[in-house]
Amino acid sequence: MNDRYVSPLSERYASREMQYIFSPDMKFRTWRKLWIALAEAEHELGLNITKEQIEELKVHKDDINYEVAKEREAVVRHDVMSHVYAYGVQCPNAKGIIHLGATSCYVGDNTDIIVMTEALRLVKKKLVNVINELSKFAMEYRALPTLAFTHFQPAQPTTIGKRASLWLMELKLDLDDIDYLIDSMKLLGSKGTTGTQASFLELFDGDHEKVKKLDQLIAEKMGFKECFPVSGQTYSRKMDTRVLNVLAGIAASAHKFSNDIRLLQHLKEVEEPFEKNQIGSSAMAYKRNPMRSERIASLARYVMIDALNPAITSATQWFERTLDDSANKRLSVPEAFLAIDGILDLYLNVVDGLVVYPKVIEKHLMAELPFMATENIMMDAVKAGGDRQELHERIRTLSMEAGRNVKEKGLDNNLLELIANDKAFNLSLDELKKTMDPSKYTGRAKEQVEEFITDVIRPILEENKEMLGMTAEITV
Repeated sequence: MNDRYVSPLSERYASREMQYIFSPDMKFRTWRKLWIALAEAEHELGLNITKEQIEELKVHKDDINYEVAKEREAVVRHDVMSHVYAYGVQCPNAKGIIHLGATSCYVGDNTDIIVMTEALRLVKKKLVNVINELSKFAMEYRALPTLAFTHFQPAQPTTIGKRASLWLMELKLDLDDIDYLIDSMKLLGSKGTTGTQASFLELFDGDHEKVKKLDQLIAEKMGFKECFPVSGQTYSRKMDTRVLNVLAGIAASAHKFSNDIRLLQHLKEVEEPFEKNQIGSSAMAYKRNPMRSERIASLARYVMIDALNPAITSATQWFERTLDDSANKRLSVPEAFLAIDGILDLYLNVVDGLVVYPKVIEKHLMAELPFMATENIMMDAVKAGGDRQELHERIRTLSMEAGRNVKEKGLDNNLLELIANDKAFNLSLDELKKTMDPSKYTGRAKEQVEEFITDVIRPILEENKEMLGMTAEITV
């Protein structure tokens, strides 16, 4: 296999579990389950299909004779009819009723919906586990003050946990979207060649109620609440657009997280996990590069752009169906799921091993805190008898001087000393240093995290507790 292209999504990034969902085994076993469901439903509605024929189909539902199907497809050039033939070879008594009344999209489109639904459930499971680990991190560091940044410039302090809660909030929104999507997934059902169900109406001698019932029975047998009420030959390709838009949303959230970690790792405040024997650079042996976060960003960009594929496909379908969706769907939908699977494994791995450096965080914070404290200092000086307007101008002037000392001369921030030496403030250096408690400047950050985790996140985790306990080992 070293002499041909192999997708990195299967070789490097996606889990075996997600790969199975999009595997030939999953696809063709689902085809056979759909043929069984169709035969059972038609039998229950009075067609001349026997229980013995159905039992014969069930015996061979999982042992797919691939070689027979491949040989047949080489002759007829039709994948569905090749597998109908192969199934019939294994089930000679039932071969005459396989696929009765159906068109290719009966197995193709219904399988696509089933596969996407299974894949969405796996994505949800991994998303819930990321939320769980991130909530632990947020709670652990909910009170640790750190510089906040607006425009990547130092701003009023927040806490490490509060920043993590921002990442968490976006994942909660993604979970809302995926829950809604899973709940709204519908099968195509048995709509026939142009969506009119004409072939089934013929089979049931014009009995409209039985044709309607056929859809409902198939949906129930395949584990769905309902089928699309109307369609052409295919389900609306807008469904694929909805699915990939949700995946793109998760990708965007993960990208935001990975960007922040990359910036924090540059600041040496927070770092992603780094293996004992991991090499950061082939030349610079000392380096610890945020490679996993960078990989998250890379895959996330792919998913976000990939979401354009089903959107354009949906927009350009002609009437009841064209086949220019097929090749695109075979690539864009599985690859989006495989990529998002890899992203969530990376996200879980990074969050589970984040390294926090409180001393560096404190150093950076204390270097900027005098500027942040100027309003409080000014208020204290007014209480000591100063003039607010005069003090505001003095603060502004002294802040500029301290800034020049830092930026132009490379000195430490000496704003407190400058203020202590200015008689207008009537405050000693010791009095000023008492204002340098970072926790005084983080507002309700700690309380916000506690309330968010308690009121919003923990109920979600409790509701989905059977999904918890996943870990992600990254091998490349």
